[in-house]
Amino acid sequence: MSDIPHQVSDFISKSAPFDVLDEDKVSAIATKTKVIYLTPENQQALIAEHQPSLFLIQTGQFTVYDENGIARFMSEGDYFGFTALIETGKGQIQVEIDSPGVVYCIAKPIFDECMQNKVFAKFFHAAKDDVLQNQAVSDSNSMWLYKPLHEQLSKAPIQIEQHDSIQLAAQKMSKHGVSSLIVTEDDYLIGIVTDRDLRNRVVAEGMDINLGVSTIMTENPAYVLHNQNMFSAISLMSEKNIHHLPVLHADDRSPVGMVTTSDVIRKQRGNVLFMIGELSKTANLYELTRIAWQIPQYFAANAKRAGDFDIAGKVLSQATDIMTRKLIAFFIEQHGPAPMGYCWVVYGSQAREDQTMGSDQDNALLLAQSPNEAEAEYFKQMAEYVCKGLGKCGIKLCDGNIMASNPELRLSVDDAVVQAKKWINQPTPEAILAFNIFLDARAVEGDRTLFKNLQQRRKPLFKNDFFLAALARNANSDAVPLSVFNKFVYRKHNGKKDCINLKVNAIALINNLARLYSLSAGITIPNTVERLNILGQINAITTEDADNLRDIWLFLNRLRWRHQLRNNVTDNIISVSDLSSLERHQLKASFKSIHRAQQAVVMKLSGGVA
Repeated sequence: MSDIPHQVSDFISKSAPFDVLDEDKVSAIATKTKVIYLTPENQQALIAEHQPSLFLIQTGQFTVYDENGIARFMSEGDYFGFTALIETGKGQIQVEIDSPGVVYCIAKPIFDECMQNKVFAKFFHAAKDDVLQNQAVSDSNSMWLYKPLHEQLSKAPIQIEQHDSIQLAAQKMSKHGVSSLIVTEDDYLIGIVTDRDLRNRVVAEGMDINLGVSTIMTENPAYVLHNQNMFSAISLMSEKNIHHLPVLHADDRSPVGMVTTSDVIRKQRGNVLFMIGELSKTANLYELTRIAWQIPQYFAANAKRAGDFDIAGKVLSQATDIMTRKLIAFFIEQHGPAPMGYCWVVYGSQAREDQTMGSDQDNALLLAQSPNEAEAEYFKQMAEYVCKGLGKCGIKLCDGNIMASNPELRLSVDDAVVQAKKWINQPTPEAILAFNIFLDARAVEGDRTLFKNLQQRRKPLFKNDFFLAALARNANSDAVPLSVFNKFVYRKHNGKKDCINLKVNAIALINNLARLYSLSAGITIPNTVERLNILGQINAITTEDADNLRDIWLFLNRLRWRHQLRNNVTDNIISVSDLSSLERHQLKASFKSIHRAQQAVVMKLSGGVA
């Protein structure tokens, strides 16, 4: 045992969460830290001698067992012993030496003093609870965007019957201090009336205030459901250029509230939704492409905070939705209405609403019935026009040809169901790889009842145990980049040796987990964060696991977006040396949690057979 304060100080100062302490504090800790060299022969005596302490591994590889006998493989930069420091009465630490090494011992009084720092304390409390040490995620000012609307509505909607007078409408607005009313008939929404309607349609035109409010209301207004999130409401308001949006109950469609631009302004500190409104105003392909190509620059200039990264994928996906709808409208304007019902469906990242700058197209056309030759030609031209148009807008063509321009992806609902049955009944590795792309799907334009019909007919098929087991085994075939002793496994990229592909080795794995559990539970929404929230609510997985996976997904997504915007790239490959000490700890903790979740899904859906 020896004291080497300078070396200890240098190592500790680079280790989260000690890096949040000031330099003098770290130096003082280093002078009181004991350095031990653990071997199979001495570990039992030395660990017992220095307990209770916080043990920080400088070198070596160890297997540490908790009071429940659960083994954790640890190496450089990992801590053990902190649970006994936080919770009195915990048992002795059991350590096996896989590779001898140097360990720093920080005594309990020093640890207790450091725990007075809130960031320091939060790190170890999170580590004790085995969740992501990401203090920014749950407290993020962007989390309100993911919460259901019914959790954020502060008051019941102010309603008025359609036959009530304009004067009564004005009186109600004044009395309740609101700028809009929901107009109802038998308690069902039929319109809205706003203070702007009173100014422009009543006062300016000298209209009789005794007339019914139905004479000035906006009929059949856009609306959202109470279980949708705030982002969906904001996106719809931006696209439709409206300032008041009724909220209806998902079950009986009764009015439960109203979202206004004032509500949004109070909550939204950034302005990353600006481009949606601009895209919605375009009148031709030239204008659309001009605005679309400004989006990357807009994100680079305005997405600065973690909260901006949280919604960036949703904003970009919403923008791509609008581009798609605009292109379809331009095509119909030139070629006439569609000869039958159709629905434009998107897959993958656009469906999940987690697009990035490097995302490509994944789309298809769902038709009401098998087309004749003329009808097939119409939809062929539509698909080619839209896919090429999206390419001109910066959404690159799919290398795998998963696009509506591919005739195999222009199917009737019946044919799409037959195709699904074929893949499910014969889940070869190739079929699973192909089919995984189509399991995250969302309708963007056209007759959405076609898509709903397809989803309802496929839902029982997706619950096939054999199919789910095959998907679970496939999902477990990709591993997080950690060695047996929890060291990062790197790849080379652009001259750097410490790189990790966040998409392939982490984010996609959580997407797979959320998708699998959702299929098993019959959940059809494609968004990963929303899937995890629902899975926790219905106890398909524990609330703790759902929240942890959600926080990990958001954390990884932030790293990905920051990397792309900071370096002006479209890849997902980060250099670990670019991360802070805390972020490296968070990344390692994230990978451990993902690995455990992968093992759990295999146990649940495939009987433990990987």
